[in-house]
Amino acid sequence: MINIPKGTKDTLPQDSYKWQYVESTAREIASLFRLNEIRTPTFEHTELFQRGVGDTTDIVTKEMYTFKDKGDRSITLKPEGTAGAARSFIENGMQNGVLPVKMYYITPAFRYERPQAGRLREFHQFGVEVFGAASAQTDAETIAMADTLLKKLGLHIKLYINSIGCPTCRAAYNKALKDFFAPKLNELCHDCKTRYEKNPLRLLDCKEEGCKAINKNAPSILDYLCEDCHAHFEEVKACLDLAGIGYEIDPRIVRGLDYYTRTVFEFVSTSIGAQGTVCAGGRYDGLIEELGGNSVPAVGFAAGIERLLIVMEQTGVEIPAPVMPKVYIAGMDAECRKKAFELAIALRKRGVAVEIDHMDRSIKAQFKYADKIGAEYVAVIGGNELAEGVMNAKRMADGTSEKVAFANAVEYFASK
Repeated sequence: MINIPKGTKDTLPQDSYKWQYVESTAREIASLFRLNEIRTPTFEHTELFQRGVGDTTDIVTKEMYTFKDKGDRSITLKPEGTAGAARSFIENGMQNGVLPVKMYYITPAFRYERPQAGRLREFHQFGVEVFGAASAQTDAETIAMADTLLKKLGLHIKLYINSIGCPTCRAAYNKALKDFFAPKLNELCHDCKTRYEKNPLRLLDCKEEGCKAINKNAPSILDYLCEDCHAHFEEVKACLDLAGIGYEIDPRIVRGLDYYTRTVFEFVSTSIGAQGTVCAGGRYDGLIEELGGNSVPAVGFAAGIERLLIVMEQTGVEIPAPVMPKVYIAGMDAECRKKAFELAIALRKRGVAVEIDHMDRSIKAQFKYADKIGAEYVAVIGGNELAEGVMNAKRMADGTSEKVAFANAVEYFASK
């Protein structure tokens, strides 16, 4: 017996309709906001994530699935979607075309971490990237897109926003952080001692309880924003107010990736415990340039599909059931089942969902099976019906039945 790898999960056939509902809703919202889909490789050169995500982040230092290929190249399974989308944006010359470029993706991602509720080693994201627009209105529209998706899925989840400034004002903030943490350095975890030297902002993202307790009293980035970043954040808030989207400002949100600048946000649910963020994102104006492109502003977000499904289940959201077959064609013997097969093929060509017997069941057992799968009609073909060229079509809801000629069967069921 070979078991599934730790931190992964099967989606069984009887449950896949739930995923399809979330994915189709995400595509619907993306279309509403005029985004087109991008599909990037499942693996990329490791350097892409080291430069794009940041070599001091937990993702890069602890969580990536990295290996050498047969050409001795370092390859990494994508831990998130933005870096690959940004690489594609540059490599395919999209920065030289009409801006903004608005795209979305639905992709698996991989992080080696301790599996828990809402957090797996292979997980799936619906992600959005908007390249080329620097305005605060674009930030607000991107947040509105996430808000629209969550509400369309029946979820009302709290939005938290923050600004982490630009390189200009962040330099002053980093100095303030180092001054604050310097007397407490010995109380920090090993990773935070490294972050203190390389990237003090990462100190606020530590998950260790001791470090989190110290972080509570750290200076707020909002007190160090430059004039431009302050004005940008004020306009984001004003646009969210215009859109009627409620939010709370949380100056401790810094996100776990180095490419963020200015606006950052999280939609947080209390339904799945510690791992409550179901959708998060922000602005990353320096990423394209960091990866070798021109200076192009960008903003986006990602929502974890597994987490969305957990919250939907825990809050009682009803997902529409999959479409049931219109008709089950039951055959009494081998010759009747051949005719059932022929009619099923003809009906499917007209877009009618049909099921037939594949297990040589008795007629009684076929009726039970048809009822179990929710068939609207059961059409019985026995020896007499085969000779007459008809089927006996029974409507399961009320038990009414009528004879339908084989020649008219397609039109009969297609019109129902």
